[in-house]
Amino acid sequence: MGATALVLAACTVTPPPGSSAPASSAVASSTSGEAAVPGQPLTATEVLEAMRDSRRPGGVPEELWTDDIAAAVADLVWTFDGRPWDAIAASGSCGGATCTLELAGSQEGTAGEDVWVFEVQPAAGTVSVASADLHAVPAGRVDALDSAARAAAGDDLPDDLALTAVRWLPPPDTGFTLAYRSGDEEGSCSVDVVLDATASRVEDLTASNC
Repeated sequence: MGATALVLAACTVTPPPGSSAPASSAVASSTSGEAAVPGQPLTATEVLEAMRDSRRPGGVPEELWTDDIAAAVADLVWTFDGRPWDAIAASGSCGGATCTLELAGSQEGTAGEDVWVFEVQPAAGTVSVASADLHAVPAGRVDALDSAARAAAGDDLPDDLALTAVRWLPPPDTGFTLAYRSGDEEGSCSVDVVLDATASRVEDLTASNC
């Protein structure tokens, strides 16, 4: 990573020192049925190529095309099971001393895509995670997570709500956030469940308009 300093915001995910993933991160099955362990498979070269080859409107500003920035970004990106994405897209913008870089990736057989957003200060050489919206969960795991969440939440999760989205939480977290809705209209019942899949326990449940 060279001399690049990583300035991590409060929401930045960081692994335990000396570990590529926490021991308890094998909380879900991969598409092969084996334990899925989050990992950091991206290389600086792949990140740099994604920035240079961006087909998103506006692309990625050239001031972000550096080896140090690419290495810092690669060091912050996790995937659900440690496998590289099958497809990756990059976009970005700059304003003043701060830039925003977005990386989106997906894998075959997953229910959605992962979107990482970074705040970059090119002059200072700093990179931090602004947000991580991670939906590249193997489709085969979704039903199992739904069943576990409903069993753990009991009466706090109405039976008639439909599961609309599953988001995995990167290290050091090991759980999932499941979104349930009664409909698309404004004011419909919604319940968001944070599930510790290892212990089949609800860590947090937020209900609205139910």
